[in-house]
Amino acid sequence: MTSAVESIVHGAGQLLTLAGAGPRRGPQMGELGVVRDGAVAISDGRIVAAGTSSKIRAEYRALHEVDAGGRVVMPGLVDAHTHPIFAGTRHDEFEQRIAGATYLEIMAAGGGIMSTVRATRAATCEELVDDGRPRLQSMLAHGTTTAEAKTGYGLTTDDEIKSLQAIGLLNDCQPLELVPTFLGAHAVPAEYKDVAGKYVELVVREMLPAVAALPPPAPVFCDVFCDEGAFTVEQTRRILTAAKALGMALKVHADEFAHLGAVPVAAELGALSAEHLLRTPLEEIHAMADAGMVGVLLPGTPFGLGECEYADARMMVEAGLPVALGTDLNPGTCYCESMPFAMALACRFMKMTPAEAIVAGTVNAAYAIGQGHDKGQLEPGFAADLIILEADDYRHLAYRFGTNLVRQVLKHGEVVWPLPVQ
Repeated sequence: MTSAVESIVHGAGQLLTLAGAGPRRGPQMGELGVVRDGAVAISDGRIVAAGTSSKIRAEYRALHEVDAGGRVVMPGLVDAHTHPIFAGTRHDEFEQRIAGATYLEIMAAGGGIMSTVRATRAATCEELVDDGRPRLQSMLAHGTTTAEAKTGYGLTTDDEIKSLQAIGLLNDCQPLELVPTFLGAHAVPAEYKDVAGKYVELVVREMLPAVAALPPPAPVFCDVFCDEGAFTVEQTRRILTAAKALGMALKVHADEFAHLGAVPVAAELGALSAEHLLRTPLEEIHAMADAGMVGVLLPGTPFGLGECEYADARMMVEAGLPVALGTDLNPGTCYCESMPFAMALACRFMKMTPAEAIVAGTVNAAYAIGQGHDKGQLEPGFAADLIILEADDYRHLAYRFGTNLVRQVLKHGEVVWPLPVQ
């Protein structure tokens, strides 16, 4: 007796189920749950069953079947850190950096984040949606089916809300699923340059209550950029404490340019993740692990800045910290929509194995954005978000770079990026 399902994807040379419980740490980060000649059964946008092709096709009959032809089938990629809502570009700053200017020097001269803030403030919500849609299409084509989306280029209450509205509209008009994060504390805007404390008060007393009162999809997270040239540890504590009191989950940008001590504050307040972590000492990595946090690493950013120092993922994995990956897609330091490229960098410069990079870009990234119960695994009950690679071994995803190996993308069981499998 067979059960009816909507579709079956079968014939996977390697089906990566990522089966397991909770964010993966230590040796678990090398475990992909590989099923040879694997298949998944799908109904109502959910995984019904996963196993060998012979078993799934014997137990289920489907209206539609997709033959993976011996290729890799794996969960859709989850991008745990992006800034996709912005207007304008900063290609001129890229040229300045090549000539020797540093990120902080460009920012001190009025460029950097504030350059994008000026352009984003001048844009309408509809223009932000129109600008953002092609970026999301490129992310989708490279296998990303879910991504965190930070604000942070408005830096007024109205402009931050405008950015959140753009995220909501983009969620409605294209298939890549966005999880919103409020990052009003991305930088101190120019009009508060000499009175940063007043801007912090604006964030705490006006922005956060206004954002928390928005109808769904209201932002799930509040993030703060705590680093040299941005916000202090004390300011970060104040903002995150206020956000927590409003029921928001917490994140922090930390230790990208300098070690200020944001990670212990984030751990104390129960933050879900800390991100960047290029200069975070081992004792603070242990504190993150003990607090149940996820470390989100962004190898595209030092690459984009032409720097040689990367976060020490190997140390973090061995310390038992669940490590996730993100692109850090943004117009200044890392205009990159490709999670596979981030994974390729993670293997080369952060010494992650290909399997660890896949775990970091699926199940652990899902946990880093509060989606671990639903995304990042091909297990019964999970969203049927999956990709088929033009490769017969998962290691090709990080081994090869500069080309797109994603052959087909399914979101909630529906094909959303073409190139049909023959």
